[in-house]
Amino acid sequence: MKLDIRKIDGGICAAKGFKASGMYCGIKRPANDTPDAVHKNDICLYASDAECNAAAVYTQNKVKGAPILVTKANLEKSGNRAIAVIANSKNANTCNADGVEKAERMCELVADELGIPQEKVIVASTGVIGQVLPIEPIEKAVPVLASELDYGKNEEAATAIMTTDTVKKEYAVEFTLGGKVCHIGGMAKGSGMIHPNMATTLNFITSDCAISAELLQKALSDIVKITYNCLSIDGDTSTNDMVVLMANGLAENDEITSENEDFEIFKSALFEVMGELTKMLAKDGEGATKLLCCNCYGAPDVDTAIVVAKSVICSNLFKCAMFGKDANWGRVLCAIGYADAEFDINKVDVELGSEYGIIKVCENGAGVDFSEEKASEILQSDEIVINVYLHEGERCATAWGCDLTYDYVKINGDYRT
Repeated sequence: MKLDIRKIDGGICAAKGFKASGMYCGIKRPANDTPDAVHKNDICLYASDAECNAAAVYTQNKVKGAPILVTKANLEKSGNRAIAVIANSKNANTCNADGVEKAERMCELVADELGIPQEKVIVASTGVIGQVLPIEPIEKAVPVLASELDYGKNEEAATAIMTTDTVKKEYAVEFTLGGKVCHIGGMAKGSGMIHPNMATTLNFITSDCAISAELLQKALSDIVKITYNCLSIDGDTSTNDMVVLMANGLAENDEITSENEDFEIFKSALFEVMGELTKMLAKDGEGATKLLCCNCYGAPDVDTAIVVAKSVICSNLFKCAMFGKDANWGRVLCAIGYADAEFDINKVDVELGSEYGIIKVCENGAGVDFSEEKASEILQSDEIVINVYLHEGERCATAWGCDLTYDYVKINGDYRT
């Protein structure tokens, strides 16, 4: 099936009927809080003109941020319907005795300003864990956010959820269902503390497609498995991880209520958005200088391919080798060898590649002669591909990560203080 999925601008505002705003409210004061200090956005709001079906996945960390508890409760109460999302950075509102109270208050503030039920507001937070969230600046900010909602302010929202991120992360596509032009757009944040289990970092996705809540959740869960769940920066799963997908139906396509061709097209468009955001998250890993992309081919099933690819991406020794531009392929094979999957290691081939070329470094589980000079040239790139061939079947998967650098330790050495 030939798909016509086109990249467009607009992030979370690319879908019809979604408007956003973002601002600095002072959740965390900068160290040099002088009149000329640069204040970065730390809170955002986005909302739909029409009520949405909503789907979400959350961290599987036993410690869960209060916003996750409140969002889950709201969606259960509303029957997976939502209209607005409020999110802040700099404070995770996690491990606080008053955390749920504060998260509920954020929803109440938005509901009052927009004139909507409180249970149809989703709340998310990211930042430092274990510090009390000051609610006063948020109480002052919400009326401003509500009054400034606009269909072109996706960037203000995308910058408001950044913590140690160095760049905002947005992606959107346009496609057609039954003659109707549809859109999916998203924004994400994350640079460290990324090693997902059902979700990763904070990710917000909007669509104007008409699709049932049940199939929206199925599409999200299916695509999370092969995108965000195949991402790892440092092996730490956050307490506040959340992916939220909202669809308002304003594209006026025939509602997707079965797993038909339209559902597959929707999933393909969703995969492009979530896949591109996943790569952006990996490339912006804390202190990273290289995006690492491991493709596992020839697996007996998708789960095996995912496990093997992620095992390579998660290897700290291999990540260090990539930082040092060292074609130490033995670390790749070592990581493949401890992957929790069944296959014959004596069939495995490995290649390293980039825009400067590709070189085979391992064949049938053993090293082959290769040019160290050529390998060094390939590893000069800021995007490295690792191809693993199991020769056990026809399934494949990709995992994304980054190198491990001195700066990662510097960033995390004084993150709280």
